[in-house]
Amino acid sequence: MRLAITILLLAVFGAAAPAEASTGGTLRILSAADDVDFDPARSSSSAISLPSLVLRRLNTWDARPGKPTLVTPDLATDTGRSDDGGRTWTHTLKPGLKYADGSPITSADIKFGVERTFAAKHSGGLGYHRSLLAGGADYRGPYDGEKLDSIETPDDRTIVFRLRMAYRDWPWIASMAAFVPVPESKDEAVASGPYQIALKKRDKRAELIRNPHWDRASDPIRTAEPDRIVMELGQSAEEQARRLVADAGKDRYAIGTALLPTDTLKRIHQSSELHKRLITSAPDALEYLAMNTTRGPLAVRKVRQAMQYAIDKRPLMQAYGEYTTVEYASALIGPGMPGRVDYQLYAKDPSGDVATARRLLAEAGHADLKLTLSYDDEIRWREEAETIARGLARAGIAVTLKPIVDPAEDFELRVSAWLADYPNPAASIHPLFTSRGSDHNITGYADPEVDAAMDRAFAEADPVRAQAQWASLDRRIMRDAPVVPLLYSGISTMHGSRVENLTATANPHFLNYLRLSLRSDTQSSSH
Repeated sequence: MRLAITILLLAVFGAAAPAEASTGGTLRILSAADDVDFDPARSSSSAISLPSLVLRRLNTWDARPGKPTLVTPDLATDTGRSDDGGRTWTHTLKPGLKYADGSPITSADIKFGVERTFAAKHSGGLGYHRSLLAGGADYRGPYDGEKLDSIETPDDRTIVFRLRMAYRDWPWIASMAAFVPVPESKDEAVASGPYQIALKKRDKRAELIRNPHWDRASDPIRTAEPDRIVMELGQSAEEQARRLVADAGKDRYAIGTALLPTDTLKRIHQSSELHKRLITSAPDALEYLAMNTTRGPLAVRKVRQAMQYAIDKRPLMQAYGEYTTVEYASALIGPGMPGRVDYQLYAKDPSGDVATARRLLAEAGHADLKLTLSYDDEIRWREEAETIARGLARAGIAVTLKPIVDPAEDFELRVSAWLADYPNPAASIHPLFTSRGSDHNITGYADPEVDAAMDRAFAEADPVRAQAQWASLDRRIMRDAPVVPLLYSGISTMHGSRVENLTATANPHFLNYLRLSLRSDTQSSSH
């Protein structure tokens, strides 16, 4: 999952034990985003994120505090069945499922929902399934009347997926947003979860109300305690922090979605009362500098290797301050992921090695390198870009900074971040570096041998051997140096005093919206 300040999916660590759930009330979510897009084809949201309160999937996650996160059925009766070693997967929908408008949910809707994710106009979503489904490499979506033959719907409740190779972790793939049902007649998702969209105004707010056709008996994962959910958009990180620290009025029922400023974190750590409402994560998100491997000097591997030595990571670490979990990064697979192997191919010291950087640039014939560094136009990313530029200048690399206007625009250098989408090292490698059907390979990296090695790792039945193969790919890709790993970072935010049952997954760490509840003023007086 590509991370940004405005993303609504927050990592969590150390959540409190569940309190007794309380039905009712209005949950408020504060977001810096100017809009929220519920289209599953463009979504990289986790199965326990806010959109999953509106849109159910074939599978979902069962995330309980202190326990490993499990993949579990959602719309389906089980997580999928395969009798050929993982190459063909069959799912059966639960009986009687309905959309918010009362119409039935069918297997054909799941098929169309998956097919539309192949269309260019729906870019941005996760692409694991596009790489795995037979025929997916050449499929361009359903809008010209074409169907993907590797998805079959023998009846209204049965759907069959035929993969181009065996993949035993397919149930995790079927928990992603691409597997939300979408009726072809509407070509947009209709609410199937406990809530439906009542209002959505850009730059202002979105409101969710209860879906009268949601069947609680078919959905044991979502507790759906609040009566209503209001998203307040355009709330800066500083404004979110101010409101949540004050904990006044309606903000007692609010959740923040932005990183807390350093000064706010310091204040929280000095107050035991505020600290009770703090949510922080382990450092498992990779912050990195992406290099466009198809453009100019950056197409030369030795230039990209020089960048590894030129960057000074120390001020990036210092910018986080002492109250946020953060570590220096050198590998692509983050801490805590099964099979991860820590290694360092380049500069041993986080300050870099300017002499080696200059030597490599000279050998590559680019001693006077001039590059443009693009960044998300928010304070945190601008400051990080400025820090990176100062470090590169030590090696004689002149950098021009450019805020990103259109995420799809071309670039030379770009500051980015990634959090694995499910607890498998494949999720740290495949989306960023496959040349087959991933919208998140922003570097343009393409190596047929690496693609083939990914196929072998996907198909490996033994999880330990598969993890070792992904760890080997980590090192192999970094020899080509398409990115500079900078830091492994965590997230820090907080919630109002009336918010309860915010629980967390294990690695990777995501905030679980599916089971939270609100404590009323009457209840709080007795606590």
